[in-house]
Order: sequence, then structure tokens, then C-alpha cells
Amino acid sequence: MELNKEMIKLKQTYETKEAAIRAVGELLVANGAVEPSYIDSMLERERIVTTHMGNFVAIPHGTDEGKQHVKKTAIALVTVPYGVDFAPNDVEEKLAMVVFGIAGIGNEHLDLLAKIAVFCSDVDNVVRLADATTEEEVIAMLEEAEA
Repeated sequence: MELNKEMIKLKQTYETKEAAIRAVGELLVANGAVEPSYIDSMLERERIVTTHMGNFVAIPHGTDEGKQHVKKTAIALVTVPYGVDFAPNDVEEKLAMVVFGIAGIGNEHLDLLAKIAVFCSDVDNVVRLADATTEEEVIAMLEEAEA
């Protein structure tokens, strides 16, 4: 899971899940991984089914139709220490403190999803990510997870 400093924003605050999704989408766009229209695909995916995965983690990604806007497989991450609610239709609160934005060529995004899911299945890892103070710290944690 390759992650560089330009793909990480720490200690962010978002009023809505849509704002958080746009933020990780814009990181993917700014780093040449996707075309701007991929963000719309990420928002559409969220309308279909929440990308909240439990343990205070959300993993927004595009729809199958959105794959045409992916230029390269990539991952972006924002931390939201006070959380942003990813619950669909205000059914119940589903806070995300770490939001991963992913884009994959073909099925490469499935490998990214699996690695993130394994690492974030331990809520202590999620708390460590949310509390990180530098991008290097985040990168080191995720590299350690792959070792």
C-alpha cells in the first residue's frame, strides 16, 4: 500500500460525510490518480451504500462505472479526530475518524481494501492513525502493517 505525504491530511474537521469524501477525492485528483469526475462516482457509491466499515473507519471509493476515471491505483487518507458521521439517512451514528480514499485499476482496489481492513480491524491501530501528528508517522504505521 503505497502512500506518500501529499496523499495525507491530518487533524481535519468536516461537517458532512460528503465533505470528507470530497477531501480524499481531491487528494487523489491532485496527485494524478483519478480524473475529477471520480469524486462524483465516490459520492454516488456512498448514496448507494455507506462506505463506513466499523471501528471508526470509512473507505470511500467509486462505483464500477467510475473505474473509467481512474488513471492509477492509489490511496489517500484524512484523519478526523472528532469524527464525521457516515450513517446513511441519520439511522444511527457511524463516526469515522480515519477516512481512506481509494482508486484502483481493474481489481487492484480489492487488495487495498483487504490490507486496510486487516490493519483497521484492531481499533487501537485506528486510534493511533487518528492521533498521528505527522504524515511520516502514518506512513510508517501502514508500512509496518504490510511487513
